[in-house]
Amino acid sequence: MDFRTACEETKTGICLLQDGAQEPFKVRLHLAKDLLMIQEQDVICVSGEPFYSGERTVTIRRQAVGGFGLSIKGGAEHNIPVVISKISKEQRAELSGLLFIGDAILQINGINVRKCRHEEVVQVLRNAGEEVTLTVSFLKRAPAFLKLPLNEDCACAPSDQSSGTSSPLCDSGLHLNFHPNNTDTLSCSSWPASPGLRWEKRWCDLRLIPLLHSRFSQYVPGTDLSRQNAFQVTAVDGVCSGIIQCLSAEDSLDWLQAIATNISNLTKHNIVYMGWCEAREQDALQDRVYLPTFLALRGSCLYKFLAPPVTTWDWTRAEKTFSVYEIMCKILKDSDLLDRRKHCFTVQSESGEDLYFSVELDSDLAQWERAFQTATFLEVERIQCKTYACVLESHLMGLTIDFSTGFICFDAATKAVLWRYKFSQLKGSSDDGKSKIKFLFQNPDTKQIEAKVNPNSSHKPPPTALRPLRRRGEKIEESQKCKNSLCFPWNVPQKQKNKFTLLFYFIYFSFCLFRATPVAYGGSQARGPI
Repeated sequence: MDFRTACEETKTGICLLQDGAQEPFKVRLHLAKDLLMIQEQDVICVSGEPFYSGERTVTIRRQAVGGFGLSIKGGAEHNIPVVISKISKEQRAELSGLLFIGDAILQINGINVRKCRHEEVVQVLRNAGEEVTLTVSFLKRAPAFLKLPLNEDCACAPSDQSSGTSSPLCDSGLHLNFHPNNTDTLSCSSWPASPGLRWEKRWCDLRLIPLLHSRFSQYVPGTDLSRQNAFQVTAVDGVCSGIIQCLSAEDSLDWLQAIATNISNLTKHNIVYMGWCEAREQDALQDRVYLPTFLALRGSCLYKFLAPPVTTWDWTRAEKTFSVYEIMCKILKDSDLLDRRKHCFTVQSESGEDLYFSVELDSDLAQWERAFQTATFLEVERIQCKTYACVLESHLMGLTIDFSTGFICFDAATKAVLWRYKFSQLKGSSDDGKSKIKFLFQNPDTKQIEAKVNPNSSHKPPPTALRPLRRRGEKIEESQKCKNSLCFPWNVPQKQKNKFTLLFYFIYFSFCLFRATPVAYGGSQARGPI
């Protein structure tokens, strides 16, 4: 079951990027849950090992209708080379498979045209003869004022016209076709000097902005001047996205809201705990029972490392990873210790795996316990709701435990609700340690206690891991207040303690039901989550 938060944003779109004093150019933004990717187009060789090439040499022949099958824009008057702006369908340029919209023409038959004006390049192409050899290089940051399409799908109709005037900001394709003696057909010999190479236009990463602790702004830095439909994102290490320009105010607001949502989610999933401990090896040799282990609580997961994570990539290479809502942590009493080491705790996973850890100080143990409770609270508050399958009197049912509303039991086939209770109506619970769990709810009308049996629970967690709620008015001895019971994290306000109590009932049932395995009990069978 996917517990990704419903408000988590994934978004992709085309924007303009202004990087320094350069003219704005088109980029693709891709927003992931923890990263903003800024990508630019490039042409790469995809035959064999992909590689980038600064220049390509292509030889094409002129056709009677359509000429070379391409149009151009730009020129030295705009401080850029002439670039290919359109490629005609079924014409020489397209059939070669080696020319792309956005390619800058650097040489024509060996003549350097990098700094030529638009009209000069047009004349060179018109007089180039039946066959022309072009040296091109993809202009990755083509100025937006050229209005180049992002792909080659825009058909440019071939024409045999040869009159008219050319303009650097208009497609000059009609003036490249003049060659009265050319009767060449579509038999094509327009291939490069290196046969077998295949090129593709792709989106490539230009800049990656980690969202954790990043910030964004629509304002010019240090002023109250707001940019129109534009913003920039700055990572925690100071790396800046550049000024991202959107097509409209609505589009800009959508991007800002999506980025803000993901930054907020990451803040909630920050590192709660990091530290060294020693793990007891179950099958270790006698002279090496304990091994140093680095534990980290981050977001929804507990990570077990052999060495501390230094880079983002290190987090993907943990020795073990557990979801915090699928594990139980037990602080061991002296009578539960396996040897002479003190300050020990265990982590029990939903698969039944038990991990045994030791820390040096009692304060280290208390810090770990508080951190684990905090991480669990934050994750369950994020998940909010879980539904499990269960069998009741040979009928498939669904049991929903909702952080806001309480317990709901419904028929899996008809979705009809059998019963519904708030957390405040839960007066007790018990299980058989195998597959059945019993809830005791107070009827709001009769004030009577009603028992609801749900045969879907598996092995219950250790009895000291969660202490039942005390009855109203019942006193707790001083020695029991923090022993074998859950203590609240120090940073949780007093008014949230009732919410915390309900929360850990949620965690308790989630753990029991997650561990459900097909165990027959009283004619019922335990089932996994829906």
